[in-house]
Amino acid sequence: MAELEAEIARLIREYQAKTGKSLTIGAVESATGGRIADRITNVPGSSDYFKGSVVAYSNEVKTALLGVRKATIENYGAVSEQTALEMAQGGRKLLNVDICVSDTGVAGPSGATPEKPLGLFYLGLATKDESLSQKHAFPGNREENKRDVAEAALNMLKQYLLQCFSSQN
Repeated sequence: MAELEAEIARLIREYQAKTGKSLTIGAVESATGGRIADRITNVPGSSDYFKGSVVAYSNEVKTALLGVRKATIENYGAVSEQTALEMAQGGRKLLNVDICVSDTGVAGPSGATPEKPLGLFYLGLATKDESLSQKHAFPGNREENKRDVAEAALNMLKQYLLQCFSSQN
């Protein structure tokens, strides 16, 4: 079991033990194609806190299922901070979770433009009270980029959980 997924599990369990509140997570993935969910569910007992994921690869699924506005995709593109945030917000509602992470990006080898180069990714994280985003640029090939963005999304989730836990102290 990878260290990052185990750390996320530990943080969620510590939060629940300290506060008495359950904490649920979900994922909405585009470029990673399910890798975030796969890694989270590699942890035994992850069903205690992980409710599910949606692989929203096409713009149609992003809009119809997650509620990403067509205007957002038309104005900013599927690979944008705005789309990542709306994916996370829509996923949080759809999956009925406390925290939802999302990703969208250009894994390669095709699909890049001068404005959106190969390896450009946006991550989103949404809770009831806030939404956060991160921009990443990875130098690898398709496989490496998908691996790296899944790792970055899990790191983003871990950092958010650390923040939650420290605010309870």
